[in-house]
Amino acid sequence: MRLCQRFNFPLAVVKLFIAGHRGMVGGALVRRYEREANVELVFRTRAELDLTDQAAVNPFFRTEKPDAAIIAAAKVGGIHANNTYPAEFAYDNLVLATNCIHAAYQAGVSRLLFLGSSCIYSKLAPQPMAEDSLLTGPLEPTNEAYAIAKIAGLKLAEYYRRQYGVCYHSAMPTNLYGPGDNYHGQNSHVMPALIRRFHEAREANLGQVEAWGTGSPQREFLHVDDLADACVFLMAQASPPDLINIGTGTDVTIRELTEMVADVVGFTGEIKWDSSKPDGTPRKLMDVGKLTRLGWSARIALRDGVRSTYASFLEELAAGRVRT
Repeated sequence: MRLCQRFNFPLAVVKLFIAGHRGMVGGALVRRYEREANVELVFRTRAELDLTDQAAVNPFFRTEKPDAAIIAAAKVGGIHANNTYPAEFAYDNLVLATNCIHAAYQAGVSRLLFLGSSCIYSKLAPQPMAEDSLLTGPLEPTNEAYAIAKIAGLKLAEYYRRQYGVCYHSAMPTNLYGPGDNYHGQNSHVMPALIRRFHEAREANLGQVEAWGTGSPQREFLHVDDLADACVFLMAQASPPDLINIGTGTDVTIRELTEMVADVVGFTGEIKWDSSKPDGTPRKLMDVGKLTRLGWSARIALRDGVRSTYASFLEELAAGRVRT
């Protein structure tokens, strides 16, 4: 495999474009890279640059000419959003990925990291899910559209690396949470949904909160600041894998997570499980052996991360900055 230029040398200034800098992941990347003295960050709001508009993306890359790019922008949501709006999830994420990867190549960007999701692996993939289990079985139907778009993006990055010799590689994070998450009442992921639900129930002195499904599915959760640190680590590798998992290597049941969030928030009422709602994939645990062998592992424990995330939610709520 062709060696890649390392982006950790002390004498050069690296111009890095972070796509999606206002999202949870992009925000964490900005916070992390602001600690790197040799990195000049470039980003645009969606109002300034619509990444699904090829006519806008191509001239942006040609004009800015970044040395490297991290594609953290995506249309994301939980089970309800993915299952309700599959066309939007497929189209927006496909177009965004192809626009950014192709425009980066045409503009001479030599290094690009594309961020995907653990949902790229099949619904019944052997646990923990290793990178070589990609495309070995049917996807989870409720988020198939999003998964297919992410698979297309990571494969496109792989093909550009193979054919053109550019260092385009991909990382697949597990379920993420942390500051700047989306707390929409219906379309958010499980962690922010639980934080908001229990917070509002506590504030309203409710005696009961409803939770979706049976609580039996097992999920792995990674704090977004750990993800950002892993991305910095991968961008400093001379020969990163085409595809690598980022996670903690441990999981909890949704019931355990729900009880943990309720405890952190301070909700003391009853949790009622609605088994008529979908559970989704039975288990999603990442095999992080490849990343561990390279020398990186997550540091933020789940309960500590939930505490800090709830504190961030309260700060965002007080400042009127909660994303919904």
